[in-house]
Amino acid sequence: MTNISTTILPLTSGTWTADPAHTTVGFVVRHLGLSKVRGRFDGVTAHLEVGNDLADTVVTAEIEMATVTTGNPDRDAHLTSSEFFDAETNPTMTFRSTEIRGDGEAYTLVGDLTINGITERVEFDVEFFGTSVFPMDQSTRAGFAATGSISRTTFGIEWDVPLGGEKMMIGDKVALELDVQVVAPS
Repeated sequence: MTNISTTILPLTSGTWTADPAHTTVGFVVRHLGLSKVRGRFDGVTAHLEVGNDLADTVVTAEIEMATVTTGNPDRDAHLTSSEFFDAETNPTMTFRSTEIRGDGEAYTLVGDLTINGITERVEFDVEFFGTSVFPMDQSTRAGFAATGSISRTTFGIEWDVPLGGEKMMIGDKVALELDVQVVAPS
């Protein structure tokens, strides 16, 4: 599905590239139903191809699954194993937008997310923070935050431990939290 909106994103046309030093792809999942475990992926490559309007604008991202970090090396090793991300067989998670709608500071980003070789449609609420010139290199930057959620079992991530009754060790709902800073085309 392609968005038919003619709303213009307030950015220069061309390929904006995510700055990995100022971009975070994070997630949050419930553990034991009592607390939340947070993690992030450090290997992120993303582009915002700004067209003449939102219908011609596309977001793409590739995330290296082996770069997951939760602050616990044993858990990180388990997450990259075949019981979760199977990073050896499926080394990347990918996203490609199919629709962008909104204007001003609030947008909705819809696209295809692929994890473990399974592709599903996901939707993100996006907040646009505007643009600024980075004083270190005089490049123009734009900032966004995006939130959404997925069901991990939909992507074949089914490992879990029953705790009794209907309770499980790991929640199925995974909140996605992205902070992205992109650099204008040169």
